[in-house]
Amino acid sequence: MKRIGSQVTIAMDGPAGSGKSTVARRIAERLGLLYLDSGAMYRAVTLLAIQEKLAADSPKLIDLVKACRIEFTNNGKTILLDAEDVSVQIRTPVVNKLVADVAKIPEIRREIVKHQQRIGAAGNIIAEGRDLTTIVFPNADFKFYLDASVTERAKRRLAELQTQNVDVTLAAVEAEIRARDEKDTTREHSPLRAAEDAIIIDTTCTTVEEVVDFIIAQIRRSEECQQ
Repeated sequence: MKRIGSQVTIAMDGPAGSGKSTVARRIAERLGLLYLDSGAMYRAVTLLAIQEKLAADSPKLIDLVKACRIEFTNNGKTILLDAEDVSVQIRTPVVNKLVADVAKIPEIRREIVKHQQRIGAAGNIIAEGRDLTTIVFPNADFKFYLDASVTERAKRRLAELQTQNVDVTLAAVEAEIRARDEKDTTREHSPLRAAEDAIIIDTTCTTVEEVVDFIIAQIRRSEECQQ
């Protein structure tokens, strides 16, 4: 495995609400890595479909995905779609509702993987999503899979939506998460699953900082073994 600062690649997968986005951001900040939010890329494509009034499996949408440019700036905090900042637009309820249908299209996933691998080619990156450890970066230096109970994940998502003044119930959020899990784990192309060599972390009863500290400790321990 590579040492931090020598083009290291950290890949992290897990279902919605497992905490992987927050954890990945914190690790990126502490280790000076680029944060790649793969889910944001699928959300950007979903936004593109909505703007162009295209179905998820539309050949035209696939062509647009091939031609578009998706980039991260501000250390991964800002996502650009063809040079436009869409960081806020991709987090709306309508995108939340449709993104799973877009993300399950094999042709779209293949094109997004190309975008992700292009961004990750330079290394010094922590990437999180649902197929990063199995499909996108199968040779990542470090692999982690975060999970938590459905109820806990629903509570976290509800708290996030409430900060955005979205009126929704816990039951509705939990139902949405269960439906998303079903789609993610049963889709034919690159379903959500833990890579055989990934370290699995249950975040149900742990804080973000505890998870971050654990992961960084794993990385540092590997570094020490290399010395």
